[in-house]
Amino acid sequence: MGKRIYLNAFDMNCVGHQSPGLWSHPQDQSDRYTDLNYWVELAQLLEKGKFDGIFLADVLGFYDVYKGSRDAAVEQAVQVPANDPLLLVSAMSQATEHLCFGVTYSLTYEQPYMLARRFSTLDHLTNGRIAWNIVSSYLDSAAKNFGLDEQLKHDDRYEVAEEFLEVCYKLWEGSWEEGAVLRDKNNRIFTDPRKVHDINHEGRFFKVPGAHLCEPSPQRTPVLYQAGASSRGRAFAAKHAECVFTAGPTAGIVKKGVEDLRKQAKEQGRNQDDIKVFTVFTPIVGRTSEEAHAKYEELKNYISYEGALALLSGWTGIDLSSYDPEDTVEYIENNAIQSALEVFTKADPNRKWTVRELAIFAGIGGRGPVIVGSPEQIADEMERWVQEAGIDGFNIAYTLAPSSFADFVELVVPILQERGLVQKEYHAGSYREKLYGQGQNYLKTNHYGFTFKNLYTVN
Repeated sequence: MGKRIYLNAFDMNCVGHQSPGLWSHPQDQSDRYTDLNYWVELAQLLEKGKFDGIFLADVLGFYDVYKGSRDAAVEQAVQVPANDPLLLVSAMSQATEHLCFGVTYSLTYEQPYMLARRFSTLDHLTNGRIAWNIVSSYLDSAAKNFGLDEQLKHDDRYEVAEEFLEVCYKLWEGSWEEGAVLRDKNNRIFTDPRKVHDINHEGRFFKVPGAHLCEPSPQRTPVLYQAGASSRGRAFAAKHAECVFTAGPTAGIVKKGVEDLRKQAKEQGRNQDDIKVFTVFTPIVGRTSEEAHAKYEELKNYISYEGALALLSGWTGIDLSSYDPEDTVEYIENNAIQSALEVFTKADPNRKWTVRELAIFAGIGGRGPVIVGSPEQIADEMERWVQEAGIDGFNIAYTLAPSSFADFVELVVPILQERGLVQKEYHAGSYREKLYGQGQNYLKTNHYGFTFKNLYTVN
């Protein structure tokens, strides 16, 4: 029996997502994204397949770097139109019992007081099955619609993030004591006011004097994901993240980031296995290898070359329309997703990518590997990635929605279960308990956020 593998479905409240153009395939149903039944059916399918969770991505702006215009992104449905992911969770959680939900929410354009309330509310409503994927955003188009001339510089966004998390920890962990809520009908006391505390936060970016509006939820702090894979992003993750989402075209490239992340976590006084690392993975599975490759060849006919370049230009901050398709892409320091460019230019010095090769690669599966084969071949490759890259699980991306997930559930999950790699049955408990074991509802005592627990208690 190998290492336990965690499975997330990787999706976004939009058309398409990671494979520009494939929404136009006759079998794709992602254009139903505005239909709540679509999301409920997907959640039920994933729970049937014993997926650990669904990871919902999000962006707050248009991909308008390519040709200096949003037109290609709008025309080709490159993560637009896009609706709020948080609003899907209540319905999906009510239709399931165990499936967990990781939701991307940008802190750059939020106030911690409000965000803390939203996630506490969802933690209550899901009975502790919620996680927050902490991002700071990377599109200038988003910054402008929030009243800024341009987004904050890359590392400055992490300075804001540090203080934002500090405020959230104070609200989630410190503001309400254990036992503050009495629900005492006889004495007509719902909450003991002596056990609810103002946090009196006054910092460089935020001023939050009062108490958290919500009573403590099952996990208090939601499970914390982080998706930044730059050097600054890994430092932030080593301190705060319980799960990390990364991406790279090869196991060797991903391994370098994973090893650095675990090293930094240890330096923060944490155990290396306190952080579960997920990488994006796009399987194209058939009952035979021949069937899978025939699917892949058909899917390639639906790739949008311009859509892929619009997506890549937004991720990297480089207008790829200014390059010849056969030009080699070089690393340029910029203010977008630094890791998106690093994995194609610096992580593997023996591999040079042309613009055309990048577009074809990103046309199916985005920045991660696309694995084509029989159920056994897909399972073999997943095992190899876990062993070679040192990861804990996968964010499974789709090519066609929801049939890619249905194929994976029907064909690949049973193979992984037979090998003892994924769960056959769910364990009861919160998201954090499903990751770390029964009785571990709250942040571990070696987590930075734990230092804010009982911060305001007067003995």
